[in-house]
Amino acid sequence: MREIVLDTETTGLDPLQGHRVVEIGCVELLNHISTGKTYHAYLNPERDMPSEAAMVHGLTDEFLADKPIFSQVVDDFLSFIGNDAPLIIHNASFDMNFINAELTRCGFKRLPFDRATDTVLMARKKFPGAPASLDALCKRFGVDLSTRKLHGALLDSQLLAEVYLELLGGRQPDLAIATEVIVEASAQAAAREHRVARAHAASADEIAAHEEFLKSLKEPLWKRA
Repeated sequence: MREIVLDTETTGLDPLQGHRVVEIGCVELLNHISTGKTYHAYLNPERDMPSEAAMVHGLTDEFLADKPIFSQVVDDFLSFIGNDAPLIIHNASFDMNFINAELTRCGFKRLPFDRATDTVLMARKKFPGAPASLDALCKRFGVDLSTRKLHGALLDSQLLAEVYLELLGGRQPDLAIATEVIVEASAQAAAREHRVARAHAASADEIAAHEEFLKSLKEPLWKRA
């Protein structure tokens, strides 16, 4: 099963107020495990960057000035996420609203909201009353946060991919152990010396003894037909 972990960084909190996406990060999962394939783009928002937003992700007007606008990357973005792969998003309504606003601006169809799985809701259901931020969940599950000085769409997607796996129940150590056993047994089998098959044909004496034994049987089943 293919899934896409997705995150965005923006100029603010509400696309209806003219705020725009400035970074998109995606991580591909197969059967809930990262494949190493990612999509990442910085975007020129075609507007100023509020200082409050810059303090969150560190992306400035100067840094984004020469980056492509959304319409220049939309085809690559849609190609990566595909037509039906579930989107794993932390606080899904936020990112979906921004992505859909950008798609609408370019004349593309909006992504259906039921395509998104919200890991905030998953965390609140699994740990009622506990903090459900990405930072808090990484600390709960022992996910390394040492490289996260600021928010970043690709880094946060990579962290969320690990958190998502833990929310689903975590890795199954028995599976790894079973795999090792199978590999070891296969190696042992491959190392065995090949032996020529022994002849198993009955000798004349054995055939004669068998015939005498059959005569002693009363009403054998094969004679009732």
